[in-house]
Amino acid sequence: MRIALFILLSVIAIWMAFPPILNLLRAPRVDLYYSHIPLIPALSAYFMIRRRKELFEKSGPYHIPGLMAMAAGIGLFLMAGSREMGSGPRATVSTSATLIFWAGSFLLLFGLKAVRKAAFPISFLIFAIPVPSSIMDEILSTIALATTHMTSLFFGVVRVPFMREDSIFHLPGFSLEIGPECAGWRSSIALLILSILAGHLFLKKSWKKGLLVLAVFPLAIVKNAARIVVLYLISYFIDMRFIEGGFLHRSVGYVMFFVGLCILGFVLWLLREAEG
Repeated sequence: MRIALFILLSVIAIWMAFPPILNLLRAPRVDLYYSHIPLIPALSAYFMIRRRKELFEKSGPYHIPGLMAMAAGIGLFLMAGSREMGSGPRATVSTSATLIFWAGSFLLLFGLKAVRKAAFPISFLIFAIPVPSSIMDEILSTIALATTHMTSLFFGVVRVPFMREDSIFHLPGFSLEIGPECAGWRSSIALLILSILAGHLFLKKSWKKGLLVLAVFPLAIVKNAARIVVLYLISYFIDMRFIEGGFLHRSVGYVMFFVGLCILGFVLWLLREAEG
């Protein structure tokens, strides 16, 4: 009975979150910022189903705190319906409210002990909350700036002559500019999510899980810079179509993502070996 009621409340939570998320996914920059969001609930559901016997057996309800959390989620959701709120902030607030409501329903039906056991899949849903585009702009600008400095270093290492004006590189053959689109956000967020999942599955100590996640940030910068340098070299010596976009341009990104994934896997292996 409790599981059936929880499924019903989960459907209600999905109904609450669906319209604002759908509007956000129709935005022009969704391909750059929010394309990972639909995958997060599916992964979280997988981890909960994977441990369903531990979560749902021998668990008791936690009525008052659960009801309070559900009421807070509903109140926040109603507040997000204000006409003065833009579509981006509305999606952020509405999704946060939905998660609070859903977590409250889980606490109400299955209790605090079950919530502790389901701490990872519940907290993992934070990645489904869309960060406002203004904050995302700042994040990508910071990544692009760090990528610019690293690209300068790499061009020096491979002895490619260049002149740099802020984010513009004047190189033999042509010039290129490193903008937010070159920050490699999709591959970086993919590496970040994979590092969290891998740490949860294969590491025991929390500080090693955190170390694996922290390794993603310098790895993402190095990966981005290496991709730009490789794209330039291939375009200059082989085919200019690699720098102009399309599949050839993306194929280099795929290769560099695979290299980054292998490096992250090596870091994971080292941390696992250290745990014995």
